[in-house]
Amino acid sequence: MNAVTPIGAGLSLKAEHYAQALACCAQGLWFEVHAENYLCGGPRLAWLRRIAEQHPLSLHGVALSLAADAEPDALHLQRLRRLIDAVQPVLVSEHLAWSTWRGQYLPDLLPFPRSAEALARISDNIQRTQDALGRRISIENPSHYLRLEGHDWDETGFLAELVRRTGCGLLLDVNNVHVSAHNLGYSAADYLGCFPVQAVTEVHLAGYSDDAQGALLIDSHDATVAEPVWALYRALIQRIGPRPTLIERDGNLPAFSELLAERDLAQGLLDRAGGLS
Repeated sequence: MNAVTPIGAGLSLKAEHYAQALACCAQGLWFEVHAENYLCGGPRLAWLRRIAEQHPLSLHGVALSLAADAEPDALHLQRLRRLIDAVQPVLVSEHLAWSTWRGQYLPDLLPFPRSAEALARISDNIQRTQDALGRRISIENPSHYLRLEGHDWDETGFLAELVRRTGCGLLLDVNNVHVSAHNLGYSAADYLGCFPVQAVTEVHLAGYSDDAQGALLIDSHDATVAEPVWALYRALIQRIGPRPTLIERDGNLPAFSELLAERDLAQGLLDRAGGLS
């Protein structure tokens, strides 16, 4: 398994910003892409290879469906392995969710009861994935919008047990923590206090939206990082030290300079917390 290369604060990379990203030389800057956008080769992959020559890359998957009642798709894993071999990312991550049913892909990252059965199945799927890819992957904590019944584990305990059983890392999405805590009525700070931070290889920061009444927060990635999320992040890295941190933006894209300015805020916090060396 690959060790994590020291990197600072990064940005989600979109095609609209390719030229600016290629030319940018900010210290510690790295980029993350959704792996599925680059599995078929062609101009997109050529573009990503050029970025990889200038900046560290992270591959963030959305389609392995590790919580499904089936093994990860073997062809998908083969394609992902080829992409990893082509661009040599410093980080590879996936979601703690399911998105396939009987061979059909669903357009969402769906929740599941954290049962003993689910723990065994997901652990097996993570291990199969890591064996196929030849490296450690990190698992992202999900966003929640409703309460599910049937849990045998709390979420932080479930994640810690996945780490113990598989050796995987964890991607701690602080925005997901804030959104879920608001929607389900618990303390985001208490959740982070129980999180198995020794396994965290990457942190995500993002913006959220809300419903018309403001009662439900939505992990939309289409706005700047909100102050409550920054506050949680500051407290987190002051306590555990710096971790590679991504400003995640998927919609309502502003100019690259605006994203870079937001990224620089995260980099400044990392620097004050001790930097990444």
